[in-house]
Amino acid sequence: MKKHNLLSFILLGTLLSNCGDTKNRENSIFNFDSSKISAQYHPQETVDLNILNPKSKAVDSIVYYVNDVKIKTVKGLEKLAFELKDQKLGYQNIKALVYFEGENAETTARIEVVSNVTPKLLKYKIVNTYPHDVASFTEGLEFYKDTLYESTGQKGNSYFRKYDYKTGKVYKQITLDEKYFGEGITFINGKLFQLSWQEKTGFIYNANTLKLEKTFAYTKDIEGWGMTNDGKYIYQSDGTEKIWKMDPETQKMIDYINVYSGSSKIKAVNELELIDGKFYANIWQKDAIAIINPANGAVEAILDLSKLRKQLKSATAEVLNGIAYNPKTKTIFVTGKNWDKMFEITISE
Repeated sequence: MKKHNLLSFILLGTLLSNCGDTKNRENSIFNFDSSKISAQYHPQETVDLNILNPKSKAVDSIVYYVNDVKIKTVKGLEKLAFELKDQKLGYQNIKALVYFEGENAETTARIEVVSNVTPKLLKYKIVNTYPHDVASFTEGLEFYKDTLYESTGQKGNSYFRKYDYKTGKVYKQITLDEKYFGEGITFINGKLFQLSWQEKTGFIYNANTLKLEKTFAYTKDIEGWGMTNDGKYIYQSDGTEKIWKMDPETQKMIDYINVYSGSSKIKAVNELELIDGKFYANIWQKDAIAIINPANGAVEAILDLSKLRKQLKSATAEVLNGIAYNPKTKTIFVTGKNWDKMFEITISE
C-alpha cells in the first residue's frame, strides 16, 4: 500500500478508490478513440484526443470542449494533445463537435484528474486543555479580536456564542429559530456569517453588536456545513468533496474545488479554517484533520487526532469538529461535538 493510500485510510476509514470510468457517448458517425484515453490522470499529464471516423465522412473541423468551455478548434481530423495542468481535480467532461459535409455531430468522454501529492503525516503537541460545554454540538469555531466564538447545531438548540475559552464564561449568545439547524461561522468585513444545514439559509450579523442584519438563500442547491475566509472571499463546505468559494458582498457561489487524497475523493468535508494559506478541514466521522491546498484541492498533510478521545470523560462525545487558529498565540484550538474538553495544540512534521 502506498503511503498516500495509508494516510487516506486515516481520513476515510476504508479506502475509497475512485478509479472512475471513461464514458464515451457513442453516435453512429464519430466517437473518441477510447484506446487513447485513460480513466484517471495526474495534473501534469496530457490527454490525447483522437476522433474515429468509421464511415469515412469528409470532416471540415472539430471544436473541442472541456466542461463546456471551448478549448480549441482543429482542421479535419487533426489530433489534440490537451494538457491538464490548469484543470481542477475531479471529473472532466470532454466533448468534440464535429463539422462534416454541411452537418455536425458530437461525441463525449469523461476522465478523472486525481492528485499526485503524497500527504505527510503531521505531529501535534498539546499546549493547554480547557473546559468545553458538553451540551454544545459544535459546528464552527473561530477567533475574532482575540475572543473565541462557537456555533452549534441541532434544531431547537442551535446558537452561536462568544465566550472566555479559559473558563467557559459566556459573554453573549444568539439563538437561532428552532426551525434551523445551525452550522459553521466566519468573520469577514465587519460581519459574522452563519450557515444552516438543510434549510439553505444563511445569516449575516454585525460583528460587534451581533445584531442580525440579513438572511440570504444559497445560490446553489447544497447543504451548509463549515466556513472560513481569506479576507476577500468566503469558503464553505457542503458535506461532499467540494469546497465552495462565495462572494460575501453578493452571497453568490462563484467557484469550487474538489478535495482529493491521491486517487481518492475525500467526502464529508466539514468545519474549515484557513491557516497560513492552507485549508484545515474536519472530515465528518473521522477524528482527523486534512490540510488542503486551496488552489487545487489536493490533501498535502493529515493530522491524526484520534488519541484526544482517550482524554474525554463525556459519554456522549461525538466526532471531532471545530478548528480555530489564534493568530496571537499561533496555536490551534480543536474540540468536538459534545466534548467536555477543548485542546490548544501546535503542529509539526
